[in-house]
Amino acid sequence: MQQQLAAGHQGPDSRTRDRVARAILEGGPTTAVALADQLGLTPTAVRRHLDALVDSGRVEAREQRVAGPRRRGRPAKEFALTTSGHAAMTTAYDDLAASALRFLGATGGEQAVEAFARSRAAEIESRYSSAVEAAGPSAEERLRALADALSADGYAASVHSGPAGGAQLCQGHCPVQSVAAQFPQLCDAEAESFARLVGAPARRLSTLAHGEHVCTTHVSSSSPGSHHRGRPQSEAASRTTAPSGGTSR
Repeated sequence: MQQQLAAGHQGPDSRTRDRVARAILEGGPTTAVALADQLGLTPTAVRRHLDALVDSGRVEAREQRVAGPRRRGRPAKEFALTTSGHAAMTTAYDDLAASALRFLGATGGEQAVEAFARSRAAEIESRYSSAVEAAGPSAEERLRALADALSADGYAASVHSGPAGGAQLCQGHCPVQSVAAQFPQLCDAEAESFARLVGAPARRLSTLAHGEHVCTTHVSSSSPGSHHRGRPQSEAASRTTAPSGGTSR
């Protein structure tokens, strides 16, 4: 409630700053020029807001990653949200949720936490199944339908081509990010739910919870029902594979 009241009294600069931060959240690391084009602002205005976000610890500046030979001159900077920046946009009550899961683990054991994660994954499937089913049999179309549904719920999701075939589902926002950092079972179960929804094998390549700038799930090209419905490869087992440069955040 206090956060809502504060948001209602934000000045123009603060609201624009939040737009800049939200654009980085949804699109991943980017430059001031790209942000200016996207938001319809001048590069000078965007840099001013970026400086303020860097000073507040919500955004970090780093050297832009460029494929191929480096050009002469000062390397361009790109800007990405910090852990604090992500935390500022997450749902409240993370501490309470983590405390509840710790209690559940202490009293019911690891299997109780995993059962909770699977239950949450089942809710995800139930919530998005109708939208995904309406997309037809194509795994990629189902994945895009899932991304649209996730974005409507604030996950800032998008689909990109995978570097070795298939597609990557990228999520720029995670409402349980800080909790998932302590309980990766939530991430594993979510990836499993995506695999069942899309009807193709899925594995996590990166997560916001572990410090990356995007949650990336690689989905193989496959039609529904053609893959084994066992447990997809866990994030821990697949973290040696980096997400494609165009979708990293």
